[in-house]
Amino acid sequence: MPSGNIAERLATLSATATDEDGVVTVTVAGPGVLTGLRLDDRMRQLSGAALSSEILRTMRRAQAALADRVTAAVDETVGADTEDGKALLDSYTQNFPADDDEPPAPVMPAAPPFPTFQNTPSLPHQAPGNGYESGRDSRAR
Repeated sequence: MPSGNIAERLATLSATATDEDGVVTVTVAGPGVLTGLRLDDRMRQLSGAALSSEILRTMRRAQAALADRVTAAVDETVGADTEDGKALLDSYTQNFPADDDEPPAPVMPAAPPFPTFQNTPSLPHQAPGNGYESGRDSRAR
């Protein structure tokens, strides 16, 4: 029967992942919380969208690696077949799946263009102008 204190083991676990180009390195610990982020100077060559996408992708890989380490720790301590072990493993595997397929990036709809206003008179007898009264009722002087 496995033995040990799972809480102590989980508190010491962490995982680090680096992207393919070595630009982004992410470290996660505990319940998958970000504890370290290192960006290489080459990150300046990436657009903001590409950099944020790479950070998130690398963070998901680190979290999946952490879930693997939790699985090993659970096997060595309480056992994966116990209720506590199953509950711990389910929480990590549901939150941090090891699936390498990237979910599609959400696409935000483009903002509608800001409305433009024509300088048109509000009454038929007014002529459009460029001054203070352009488009205003001439009786409002």
